[in-house]
Amino acid sequence: MKTTAQYLQQTIAQVLPLLQQISDQEASVKLLPHKWSKKEILGHLVDSASNNQQKFVRMMKQPHLNFVGYAQDFWVSEQHYNTASWQELVNFWSAYNNHIAHIIEYVNPDYLQHTITIEGKGLFTLEFIMNDYAEHLKHHLKVILPDIGLESKFENIYSA
Repeated sequence: MKTTAQYLQQTIAQVLPLLQQISDQEASVKLLPHKWSKKEILGHLVDSASNNQQKFVRMMKQPHLNFVGYAQDFWVSEQHYNTASWQELVNFWSAYNNHIAHIIEYVNPDYLQHTITIEGKGLFTLEFIMNDYAEHLKHHLKVILPDIGLESKFENIYSA
């Protein structure tokens, strides 16, 4: 899992200066009324970090976990991310994801085959959930920063 943690840390280091260059005004723009602004996308990534931290740590404690999903649109709208300070969101996102990388780096390998179902769906291993987290993060960062090259480090995992 050290590769996943390193990939996450490298991604954060690569995009942080670029995110910091975006103005608060630019980050608030919604290109379409039903689409998220950059602030809302980053807020969603904070919510994802929060939800995944819970999954990771709870899955480490027990061999199987039934977990609740979350209504991402509700979370984003009710936390009013679009009115938040862009720089504070960027700093919080960066710190939280560095912590997520730390969790991934030091996970006990004995826990990686622990499983989870989310709202009754799937049977996913902790290893998959951790790798998928890094991919999910990259997917949304590409929307905020479309010109950045964020290539997957896990092609072999997802093409198998």
